[in-house]
Amino acid sequence: MSDTAGGGPGREPWAARVRRWYDTRTPIRASRGEMGPWEQKEALRARITELEAILHAAAVRASVDEERAIVADSYAAKAQHELEQANSALGHDSHPRMRRAAHLGVAQSHVDSAMNLMVWMASSEDIKAMLPDMLALIDEHFTPRDPRRIHATEIARRLHHDGQNRDGLRLGERAFLAETVSHARRLLRKETLRVRSFVGIVMSVTAGLFLAAIGVAVMSCIWETAIPLCFTPEISGGKYKVVCPSFSQDFKGPPTAEEIASTARAQDYLIIEIVGVLSAAIASAAALRRIRGTALPYNVPVVLALLKLPTGALTAGLGLLLMRGGFVPGLSALDSTAQIIAWAIIFGYSQQLFTKFVDNQGQAVLDAVRGPTSQAGSTGPHV
Repeated sequence: MSDTAGGGPGREPWAARVRRWYDTRTPIRASRGEMGPWEQKEALRARITELEAILHAAAVRASVDEERAIVADSYAAKAQHELEQANSALGHDSHPRMRRAAHLGVAQSHVDSAMNLMVWMASSEDIKAMLPDMLALIDEHFTPRDPRRIHATEIARRLHHDGQNRDGLRLGERAFLAETVSHARRLLRKETLRVRSFVGIVMSVTAGLFLAAIGVAVMSCIWETAIPLCFTPEISGGKYKVVCPSFSQDFKGPPTAEEIASTARAQDYLIIEIVGVLSAAIASAAALRRIRGTALPYNVPVVLALLKLPTGALTAGLGLLLMRGGFVPGLSALDSTAQIIAWAIIFGYSQQLFTKFVDNQGQAVLDAVRGPTSQAGSTGPHV
């Protein structure tokens, strides 16, 4: 039994060997197993390596300082533990597959914690070196009138411009900087999670609209005469014509409901939805010119573009139904299949009237990651 399950004592289980062989011999499968941007993961690992070296040097310097030697070992051990946890998170062996970039956020949280701990054990000279980055982070996430931002600026001014002051960084100031920067990083992480939540909501709505469009197409194929997508224009000589998306037929008098139903075809709604999807695809491509890219591991522009496709399929059909019901005066008697297709293109493209609000919200969510005082043209948050 042990030979079947694991190949004998001390040997790797058979299933694990097969999986490892498949992952290493199949590049596509191995890349899919990453479940997140590989470049950002490796950048975090490189940053962790840098911080480990900086942490070791800071711990050595703190150990010979009487004031900091008492707590240096404790802070250094905790910071090293956080960096190890960050490295472990980047391995994402138990990573949820539905959250393809969650391990990056978890690792970044551990890195932030390690950096906050290093503030407590760093020397005043080290704090001075870190102040520009700390102030930049504080400025991004606190308004100009926020007392925490004002006080942090005062501390930086005192340390850099008061040459007569020999007190260095006071313990209370060190605690204030550590806590304020930690809070700014938590705000950054909170806004990043908002982006992920927004992407999840848009993806769920997109999936629901796709199912609705597929359901309409399937039901129209099964019950093709339920709601015919046909028009009945009057032609010369008192004759009438029933025009549907895929077929048309002439009648000597006003067509009855049975005659309209007999002219309708099962593929009518499917044709209109396909035209609507194609038109929406063009609209989504045109809308991308206004959407800026992002360094975050969440494809906001992509999900916004995908949302337009099922929306265009549904607006094409619903728009033609409104015209058939006489909702648009003077446009209730289309007299050719080509006209129906042309209006389906227009209605499919018109989904932009609704989805543009989602586009604006998506860009607002991305801008919020850079803080309340960020400019629209800035490139993104500090990593």
